[in-house]
Amino acid sequence: MDLGLANATVIVAGGTTGMGRAAADCFAADGARVAVLARSEAALRETSEALLTLGSPDAVGIATDLFDATSVDAAVDQVGERWGHLNALVNAGGPMHGGLKTFETYDDDEWHDVFDGLTLAAVRTIRASLPLLRRAEWARIVNVSAMSTKHQSPPLVAYTAAKSALTSLTKNLSQSLAPDGILVNTVSPGTFASESFKAALAPMPGVDENDLKDIMRFIKEGFGHHVFLDRAADPAEIGPVIAFAASARNTYMTGANINVDGGSDFA
Repeated sequence: MDLGLANATVIVAGGTTGMGRAAADCFAADGARVAVLARSEAALRETSEALLTLGSPDAVGIATDLFDATSVDAAVDQVGERWGHLNALVNAGGPMHGGLKTFETYDDDEWHDVFDGLTLAAVRTIRASLPLLRRAEWARIVNVSAMSTKHQSPPLVAYTAAKSALTSLTKNLSQSLAPDGILVNTVSPGTFASESFKAALAPMPGVDENDLKDIMRFIKEGFGHHVFLDRAADPAEIGPVIAFAASARNTYMTGANINVDGGSDFA
């Protein structure tokens, strides 16, 4: 599918693994220039080489600490020097930050850490990128939230609160940035079998982390979350959704929260 991304300029924060990597792959295959922000220089090298192979005319990995505003500003400055403008920003950073804990066991430092990684990281990248987005002929922002904001689970209290804040931020920005022609949307995944998620499942007895149906069984029994398709998803299944929301083909959707969850009762 031609998403109108040929030679478009895209930043994917958290684009070396999981859903961010799946989106970066889609951008590259459609001919976009892609900058990936993450910490691991080895992962950035591998990712940028793979994106070039997929068809990106220019792919770069920039070592970035998304917890640090100075590091984020410097990364976006590099993008500005390289391309001069930015068509799309995708915030896909942050695994299931904070782990599985009850409300009473979180201290203030842990709350700050979760919000820093899942909400403020996106605040930093958006703030730094706005001047470049405003220079572009068309511009989009996509923030990856979570379906758990609509299906609460006590062990995910901090994670869900931080992702809820990200979803609210997205809705607010869709209104404030509309006069600039910048479309801002949320994509909310359900259970996706990313490498980090499978690694977290590996030590748990009674679940096969490589079986998408068994993963969903475990989630249903442990968290009460059942989906119509009765399986978890591969990260590659969400990449095209993110890419469309961030593309020139998306001309009228802004402020939306797009569920990619295998079917649920949580609209």
